[in-house]
Amino acid sequence: MRAFLPSDSCKETQLNAINPQSWLQVERGKISKLSSSCTTTSSSIESFIKVPEPPIVPFFKPVDYVEVLAQIHEELESCSLQERSNLYLLQFQIFRGLGETKLMRRSLRSAWQKAGTVHERLVFGAWLKYEKQGEELIVDLLATCNKCAQEFGPMDVASQFPVEVDGASQETVVTDGEKSLKNVNFWIGDEKIVCRRQKIASLSAPFHAMLNGYFNESLCEDIDLSENNISPLGLRTISVFSVTGCLSDVPPDLLLEILVFANKFCCERLKDACDRKLASSVCTKDDAVELMEYAIEENSPVLAASCLQVFLHELPDCLNDERVVEIFSHADRQQRLIMAGQASFSLYCLLSEVAMNLDPRSDKTVCFLEQLIESAETDRQRLLAFHQLGCVRLLRKEYDEAESLFERAVCLGHVYSIAGLARLGYIKGHKLWSYEKLSSVISSVNPLGWMYQERSLYCEGDKRWEDLEKATELDPTLTYPYMYRAASLMMKQNVQAALGEINRVLGFKLALECLELRFCLYLANEDYKAALCDVQVILTLSPDYRMFEGRVAASQLRTLVREHVDNWTTADCWMQLYDRWSSVDDIGSLSVIYQMLESGEAKGVLYFRQSLLLLRLNCPDAAMRSLELACQHASSEHERLVYEGWILYDTGHCEEGLRKAEESIRTKRSFEAFFLKAYALADSSMDFACSSTVISLLENALKCPSDNLRKGQALNNLGSVYVDCGKLYLAADCYINALKIRHTRAHQGLARVHFLRNDKAAAYEEMTKLIEKAKNNASAYEKRSEYCDRDLTKADLEMVTQLDPLRVYPYRYRAAVLMDSSKEKEAIAELSRAIAFKADLHLLHLRAAFHEHVGDVLAALRDCRAALSIDPNHQEMLELHSRVNSHEP
Repeated sequence: MRAFLPSDSCKETQLNAINPQSWLQVERGKISKLSSSCTTTSSSIESFIKVPEPPIVPFFKPVDYVEVLAQIHEELESCSLQERSNLYLLQFQIFRGLGETKLMRRSLRSAWQKAGTVHERLVFGAWLKYEKQGEELIVDLLATCNKCAQEFGPMDVASQFPVEVDGASQETVVTDGEKSLKNVNFWIGDEKIVCRRQKIASLSAPFHAMLNGYFNESLCEDIDLSENNISPLGLRTISVFSVTGCLSDVPPDLLLEILVFANKFCCERLKDACDRKLASSVCTKDDAVELMEYAIEENSPVLAASCLQVFLHELPDCLNDERVVEIFSHADRQQRLIMAGQASFSLYCLLSEVAMNLDPRSDKTVCFLEQLIESAETDRQRLLAFHQLGCVRLLRKEYDEAESLFERAVCLGHVYSIAGLARLGYIKGHKLWSYEKLSSVISSVNPLGWMYQERSLYCEGDKRWEDLEKATELDPTLTYPYMYRAASLMMKQNVQAALGEINRVLGFKLALECLELRFCLYLANEDYKAALCDVQVILTLSPDYRMFEGRVAASQLRTLVREHVDNWTTADCWMQLYDRWSSVDDIGSLSVIYQMLESGEAKGVLYFRQSLLLLRLNCPDAAMRSLELACQHASSEHERLVYEGWILYDTGHCEEGLRKAEESIRTKRSFEAFFLKAYALADSSMDFACSSTVISLLENALKCPSDNLRKGQALNNLGSVYVDCGKLYLAADCYINALKIRHTRAHQGLARVHFLRNDKAAAYEEMTKLIEKAKNNASAYEKRSEYCDRDLTKADLEMVTQLDPLRVYPYRYRAAVLMDSSKEKEAIAELSRAIAFKADLHLLHLRAAFHEHVGDVLAALRDCRAALSIDPNHQEMLELHSRVNSHEP
């Protein structure tokens, strides 16, 4: 869910929100007085700082996600084609609860690829398109490379439905020995339509019975059809169809008339032809709205699917049309079957998600989630639907309804819904009950971080602090515990400790809410320069971000704070950028670039640098936005081609990215074009001939004009290629030259050269220099651990886990050491503590191998299956799975 608003349910006295009106005093030069008064007492600090309670999120969060992933993988191995998409959808929901965006998209793509019906292909294709909103530029760029990217574009719906073939033709029955008449004259008012009797009779059983059976009409040459809502033109068209089997050049209004008639007289072949013909005429949303009503009333699945495709193609905008919302909101079971076939649950999952992203409190969100519950066919589907609607009811303060929904989800096995019940209990004044409810959960299962985080809301003092420490220990990705501790320390006037606490999480997770809190801490401490830095980073990540519970635009706060910070010249900005880039201060570098963009000079270059930093900080969506802005502000064609090449490369289109680089080089030889081509080529091939080409390209890049920031990177990359080719002297030369222009990361490359020369001590010393210079140095500690003895390695890797608990190598190393010491349980526990909050293939692979080693075949098989849910094509994992599977009892 992109923007699920936090619940405002807790009534406990918290750190109060800032009053936005007080900021208006800044414009009158009163900020110094305001801030100085706010640093005097803890109560005045409250006016600057608030830590909102963590929301109850509308996600599927099983207690043991590994077990559920393994179950899904096992079911996928043996299920029918019709069940596959729903299983991949469930897999998607688990990855969403884990925050694994790439894995979520992969599951959606699998659901689309394995779809067994046209409705599933429509729903999952539209979902993938929705997830890729804003990536239209990529499609356009691929088109310039003669590559079609319309994977999820409109399809010919009619061609996806099997053609209904009639069985044996109706047998002709001659009555009373009379010879049957060759023609029949149908009258509509005063108009006579001459039809071939047996051709009309072949259209349906009712017509056959009427014209050849024991009815009076079988002996009549003239039959009146005036009371059957068919026009003369319509009947003539039916007569032609009865002979030719085709409906050619028939306008939609007439097709609708014929469709109703065909349905009335059970003319399945005629109805199917109308259905398909009408389906091809649905072009706009208005067409779809009008024709969906007929499709549902006349049970026309092809037409309904065509209308559905138009609605889904226009998500999310079509949900602003009340006519469309009405169609989806009030469909009964039969109508859902006509609209979406067996994909009703998937359809309403998608519609609910889109509606929640637009406004989780809206009536249409509720309606779609109610439909989701009605569409659910399995317990896992029901618990998800109950929980999601419970979260929405909680937001809407419909507490009794929310409680009932959470209870139903819990009964179906969704333990996380107990957090919703606890929150509701607290609202109703049952704080102790809420605490005991969470305590019961913690004691009955392997506890997770969210359980302690939630319980902390229902206790005070040391107990709360202990629960939040435990929450961080079990799941260091939860931001609330860091924020609460930082705010509490600030209340005690312990500024450095407060900043240290919030910096812990910002060191590995660039969360907007944490940047906002740190901004407030700096402001309360009158450190306007640091506050300005953070608000500029916030605006880089989210230009429309609003702070203090959405009441104040971040851009407004930046304007006010900036009045109290000295202005930098362009030269000052470049010096500041150079200093921060050299000290591996990515957040500081982002802030400087934001400020430089205001000058209006070389915006393309600056947006490109911004994208590099955002990628390094694991913000791919913001990085792509910056790259697109770089394209828009490129000062020349060859510069634009380079940025287009990076967009294509970063989205997995390496070959097309190379083409853009080559086109740029043909236009003008430039550093960035050569660098892009070398980077993409090195990533796509590792053979010796390719290495020679990459070396040549990087040498050409270094001959072109550029600044030292980029030249240092090129020298570093060139050194890496030389190392891979065994040319250590040339590699060392590159790294030393890079260090001369303050490319600090070159210490790591030079350390590798020392190590390959069997000088482990020099390698350790080189990495120590990097650690001392770099502000973000978790990776440096990890690399240094390779160049020292076991005790120092252990210390370095412990430091890595403190700085960035998401890095998995330290857990794997510690587990391997424990396994070597025959401490199997401790080794497995070390891996398990990381797996609990991070779905990682390598962690699961190693734990599966450990389980196999100790003879726990079922646990090994479970981990293999879960790992293959993360990467179904991982060769070593497939081999281990095959081996373990052969030993399954």
